[in-house]
Amino acid sequence: MRLPGTRRGKRRALWAVMAACVLALLPVTWVWASTGDRLRTVADAPQAPVAMVFGAGLWQGRPSPYLADRLDTAIDLYRRGKVRVLLVTGDNGRESYDEPDAMRDYLVAHGVPGQRIVRDYAGFDTWDSCARGRRVFGVRRALLVSQDFHIRRAVALCRAAGIDSYGVSAAVPHDMTRLAGGAREVLAAGKAVFSAAFRPDPTCLGPHEPGVQRALAAR
Repeated sequence: MRLPGTRRGKRRALWAVMAACVLALLPVTWVWASTGDRLRTVADAPQAPVAMVFGAGLWQGRPSPYLADRLDTAIDLYRRGKVRVLLVTGDNGRESYDEPDAMRDYLVAHGVPGQRIVRDYAGFDTWDSCARGRRVFGVRRALLVSQDFHIRRAVALCRAAGIDSYGVSAAVPHDMTRLAGGAREVLAAGKAVFSAAFRPDPTCLGPHEPGVQRALAAR
């Protein structure tokens, strides 16, 4: 590819590059602007009926360190009385990979009563988890638990899906995974804007499931 040879051509090329950068950053700007006052710590998070915990991978069938940190944060919210039910949403697209059951096992092993845990087996991405949370499980208000590089997009999408949401960030090590996650969010923001604008059906919608309502009514 040849660069423009004239000063005018170079100026036009520079403006084209700047315009492309602005357009690329618009989705990220929307995500930040729409969630500016919606991030909380465990200590100052408002009460909500449900905490939604997003999947973050398994290592040999057990929660990855990132997912374990999310679950630990959810446990803290539950013990402080901030939430009454934990909705764990993740990927169970194949028989050999089951995030929600692994998440439930971890929570139970750390003292959360099983009747307070609801599993969403079709949370294949953030939009699917949010859309199913509202349309399948009937969640209207929730605290969302994820790492800081993902939590704003989760809040933006769940609010677009009809859930009054606040985000609570889990611990995150300053490693290459965190850097890669942050870079991925720039690309994912574009898809988030599309999902928020057009609200497509999740990959697997399915019928209404009363699990959250039953868990809230449990004693």
